[in-house]
Amino acid sequence: VQLQASGGGLVQAGGSLRLSCAASGRTFSSYVMGWFRQAPGKEREFVAAISRNGGNQYYADSVKGRFTISRDNAKNTLYLQMNNLKPEDTAVYYCAADSGYGYRLEREYDYWGQGTQVTVSS
Repeated sequence: VQLQASGGGLVQAGGSLRLSCAASGRTFSSYVMGWFRQAPGKEREFVAAISRNGGNQYYADSVKGRFTISRDNAKNTLYLQMNNLKPEDTAVYYCAADSGYGYRLEREYDYWGQGTQVTVSS
């Protein structure tokens, strides 16, 4: 499956952004989907994940209550709604697809998008 992330940009603290990840290739609904991010000088970290049918969502503690992950299997698209953004959310955000049953670890994901930059100014 090929993944294309978009929707990043520059926003002031307290603002919102919505990231999208368009998937093509094999059946989108057969994958657990996740968002990860990597800030300058830091390792890539888990942000959120969603089960194949969208019924279960998982979040990092740092974004819980502010970010919402969702998917539209009919449109082969994954979303990340980010509200109340903080400067520490500044990072390159990646979407990823997992053909297995994990959701939090990088190594569990088989396919990765190219990343989209999110910059939050204070």
